[in-house]
Amino acid sequence: MPDPLSLLLQRHSIPSRQLGEPAPEGATLRALLEAAIRVPDHGKLVPFRLIELRGAAKLAFGQRLAERAIERDPELSEAKREKERTRYAFAPLVLVVVARLTESSKVPPIEQRMAAGCVAYNLMLGAHALGYGAQWLTGWAAYDAQVAELLGLSANEQVVGFVHIGTAQIEVPDRDRPALDDLLCTWTP
Repeated sequence: MPDPLSLLLQRHSIPSRQLGEPAPEGATLRALLEAAIRVPDHGKLVPFRLIELRGAAKLAFGQRLAERAIERDPELSEAKREKERTRYAFAPLVLVVVARLTESSKVPPIEQRMAAGCVAYNLMLGAHALGYGAQWLTGWAAYDAQVAELLGLSANEQVVGFVHIGTAQIEVPDRDRPALDDLLCTWTP
């Protein structure tokens, strides 16, 4: 029997620029999304939603973000402009994970954001389990009011991340991981 934790121990991000076709579609994508939204959700608020970016729409979104990046910084170097222009040209699927906060709830906003973060991480784990690669990115666009407007977000919504999903085009080595002994202690009264 395989080690039940092997999925977690093998998961790593694949740089979005190293992701290509195919990406999950149809029933496979639906199964991935249904699994991803099974997260801890104190108060059953469902404080998250997803926006799918694919094909021409994904490329148009990327172009709009590149234009916005130049508006934000007219002195942006040509190399950085090119990086912005091509940011959404690689992975065939990008899922925008959005936190929907209910301010009037007794559930603190941080718990609501964390539930949305769990959705993003479940997308990463699920993509890996299905044999795809993924990378969860934020960057300036996740925090920009005009990008939120472009995505049609309400005042109570914010981007948690852009999860790029596709098939790894190269073998990406795992990075060094922290030592558990450096992170774990036992509390005693």
